[in-house]
Amino acid sequence: MHRRFFLTAVACLALAGVAQAALPDAQPQPRYTVSAEQLQQAVAQRFPKRYPVAGLFDLAVQAPRLRLLPEQNRVSAEMAVEATGPALGRSQTGTFDVDFALRYEASDRTVRAYQLRFKHLQFAGLQPAVSELLNAYGPALAEQSLQEVVLHQLRPQDLALADGMGLQPGSITVTDKGLVIGFVVKPL
Repeated sequence: MHRRFFLTAVACLALAGVAQAALPDAQPQPRYTVSAEQLQQAVAQRFPKRYPVAGLFDLAVQAPRLRLLPEQNRVSAEMAVEATGPALGRSQTGTFDVDFALRYEASDRTVRAYQLRFKHLQFAGLQPAVSELLNAYGPALAEQSLQEVVLHQLRPQDLALADGMGLQPGSITVTDKGLVIGFVVKPL
């Protein structure tokens, strides 16, 4: 009698769980959030960087100021740049702008920049021909400075619950306050 009651109760609970999962307001999958401040701190650790350009000049890129673009699911980065060298005569300061998407790299549990789009490299005090020359190097500079740069690394304990449920990081959604990393079922 007790065994039959127990089996009936377990079956009812299982059916209730299936029914709840089918409802639109069912409990969502686990998520992991990364604040805008955490992103800014992580990327700042990887700068400043220097890039020599064919013996003509050197570019020094400072830590980017990140801006979240939720409507595009991307992040933009504006960096201060200093150009020095024989081709310029004197040191020039300017700004460098790019935006990028994000991807998860499972091998080291990191969120990385990819699909970079170069916007512009501007120097206020330069002749137009020199500005054009510098902008020609802009896409290559974007690739070197930010392609695959790590914006966040998840710790093993951050993934412990999801891993125990057979889940792994999947989607990355840019919001006004940071990133939301969704989880998907691990492939068999």
